[in-house]
Amino acid sequence: MTTVASTKVRKYHLALIGVALLILLMSLVRIMSGANDITSSGTFAAALMLAVPIGLAGLGGLWAERAGVVNIGLEGMMVLGTWFAGWAGYQWGAMAALLAGLIAGALGGLIHAIATVTFGVDHIISGVAINLLGPGVTRFLSEVLYKEGTGAGEAGAGITTSPALKSEAPEISLPLLSSGPDWLGSLERTHWFLLSDVAGILRGLTHGVDVLVILAVLLLPLTFFVLWHTAFGLRLRSAGENPWAAESLGVNVPLIKYVAVVISGAFAGLGGVFLVFVSTKYVEGQTGGRGFIGLAAMIFGNWRPGGLAAGAALFGYADGLQLRSSGAVTSFLLFGAALLVIYIGIKLRGMLASGQPAEAVTRGAREYTLMAAAAAGSIVLIWLWLTVDKLPDEFVNVTPHVLTLLVLLVASQRLRMPKADGVRYRRGEQH
Repeated sequence: MTTVASTKVRKYHLALIGVALLILLMSLVRIMSGANDITSSGTFAAALMLAVPIGLAGLGGLWAERAGVVNIGLEGMMVLGTWFAGWAGYQWGAMAALLAGLIAGALGGLIHAIATVTFGVDHIISGVAINLLGPGVTRFLSEVLYKEGTGAGEAGAGITTSPALKSEAPEISLPLLSSGPDWLGSLERTHWFLLSDVAGILRGLTHGVDVLVILAVLLLPLTFFVLWHTAFGLRLRSAGENPWAAESLGVNVPLIKYVAVVISGAFAGLGGVFLVFVSTKYVEGQTGGRGFIGLAAMIFGNWRPGGLAAGAALFGYADGLQLRSSGAVTSFLLFGAALLVIYIGIKLRGMLASGQPAEAVTRGAREYTLMAAAAAGSIVLIWLWLTVDKLPDEFVNVTPHVLTLLVLLVASQRLRMPKADGVRYRRGEQH
C-alpha cells in the first residue's frame, strides 16, 4: 500500500516538475523570439475556451471506450448538441440550451448503443453513420423551422444559423487571482522573464471564466473518481476489458454499455452547447472537427482523464496561438525544436541507463530511427524559424490538425486501449 501511494506521489511530483520546466522553456522561447503572445493571457484564455469542447468530446469517448464501445460518432453527437442548444436557447435561454444540447447528444449516444450493443453493428460503421446523420438531421430541421416566414426567421434565423440566444451563460473571476485589482495584468505587461509569463498564464486561466468552463474542468476529476474509485466504475471498466468475465460475476454488461454510451453522447452534446454559448447562436459547421480531435486527445491520453486533459490543452493551445498571432506560430517552431532536442536527450539517457546490450540491440534500430527523425526535425524547425518571417495563412490554419497527427504518431508507442474495445459482445457467448 505504501509503495502504491509513494508511486502516485512521485508521478504527481514529476507532473508538477514537467509543467514547471515547460513554462520555463516557453519563457525562454518568448525572450529569444520576442513573440509575447506565446504566454500572454489572451492566448491562454483562448486556449482554455478552445480546449473545453475538445475535452468534453474526449470525455465522451473515454466513457464509451472504457465500456468497450468505440465511439467515432462524437462529431455527429456534437452537431446534434449545437443545433438543439441553439433552437432551445433562442426561445427559453441558456439553461434550456444546456438541457436540450445534453439530451440531443444523449439521444445520439442511445442510437449508437442500440446499433452496437443490441444489434451488433460494427462500431466504426455505426459511428460513421452517426457522423452523417447529425449534419443531415440538423440541416433538415433548419430548413423546416428556420425558413422565411417562421417565427425563428423573423428573429434572425437562416438555413445555416439560429437566432441569438435569449440569455448567455454568466462569467466569473476566481477570487484572489483575478477579482479586484488586476495585479496579474500589470505584472504580465512588464514582460519580465518567467514572472510575467506565469502571471499571463494565471490571468488567462482565471479572468472572466465562463461557468460552463468550470463545469467542464470539474467533470475531469469527477470522471476519474467515478470510473476508478466506485463499484459502478469498476463494473464499467470490466465490461471494456473482459465482458464475459464481468458477466460471470453478475454484471449486467449490456446495461452498463448502454449507460456508458448515452453518457458519452451527453458529454459530446455538452461540448456542442459550449460552442453555441461562445458564438451566442447555432451556426452550421461550427464543430469544425472537434469531435475527431477530442477522440485524438483521448487516445493521446491513453484512455485516462489526466492524459486527456493534457491532450485537450495541447490542441486548444495550438488553436488559440494561431488565432492570436501567426508570428507567434512562427516562433513556436523554436519551441518545437527544443522539445525534439529534449526528447532525444531522454531517449539517450534511457538507453545509457538500461545497461542491457541485448535489449539495446533488439530495439536499437527503431530507437535510433526515431532519434534520427527527431534530430532532422529539430534542424528543419530551427532553419524555418531563422529564415521564415511569416508563415502562409493556410499553414497557420492547419497547425492544430497537423499537431494532432504528430502527437498521435509519437503517442502510439505507449498506448494501451481496453482489451475488449470494439469487440462484438453477446450475452452468454464466450469470445
